[in-house]
Amino acid sequence: MEQLVFELAPPEPPRLSNFLPGRNRELLAALGSFVIGTGAEASFFVWGAPGAGKTHLLRAAVALAADSGIASRYCAQPALIDADPAVLDTRFVAIDRVDEADAAAAARVFTLYNALKQSGGRIIAASRTPLAALPLREDLRTRLGWGLVYEAVPLADEEKPEALATYARQRGFDLSIEVIDYLLLHGRRDMPSLLATLAALDRFSLASKRAVTVRLVKEWLQQDLGLKDTRK
Repeated sequence: MEQLVFELAPPEPPRLSNFLPGRNRELLAALGSFVIGTGAEASFFVWGAPGAGKTHLLRAAVALAADSGIASRYCAQPALIDADPAVLDTRFVAIDRVDEADAAAAARVFTLYNALKQSGGRIIAASRTPLAALPLREDLRTRLGWGLVYEAVPLADEEKPEALATYARQRGFDLSIEVIDYLLLHGRRDMPSLLATLAALDRFSLASKRAVTVRLVKEWLQQDLGLKDTRK
């Protein structure tokens, strides 16, 4: 029965509601407003170090746009723009890893930006480097700078316990400091892995009709669910 629950429960899709903001609360609020078009900006540029959650934010923005009835697309990298002809017919486009665009891809982003701006659409781009250091043609970098620009800041280690506890409360269960400490000590510490762990533990807890305790976590770790307890 417990294994069946795991098989039937798909991974949670990225949403703004399951992004743990930390020091990114202003970014998160601005992005939500941008997606639904409450401002006049045509572009949103977010940059930050690997692991800061940029891809999550872009995918969540596309999901929010779709939920709001806005035709939207996510491009994992600029070179894929032409690979999806539907991109040219959408009103909201998210382009990841724009810092990796070569000259041809940058030209496609430039053309797409102008088309979306003219039609009243919007574009969001993500980069590992700040706008000033973006290795793109100057006219494209300038246009991306006309809109909203934010840095996505990764959660610091000292912020993770409260963030995990808050996420658990949002899912409807309590997470003790003992469980949090155990997860941070024995598992991967990046937030996508930690959130995936909490979601799986929540399902495991519901299936077994037991609270999430260290003992339950240890039992879960002994199963082949993607996270191994290597420090017995």
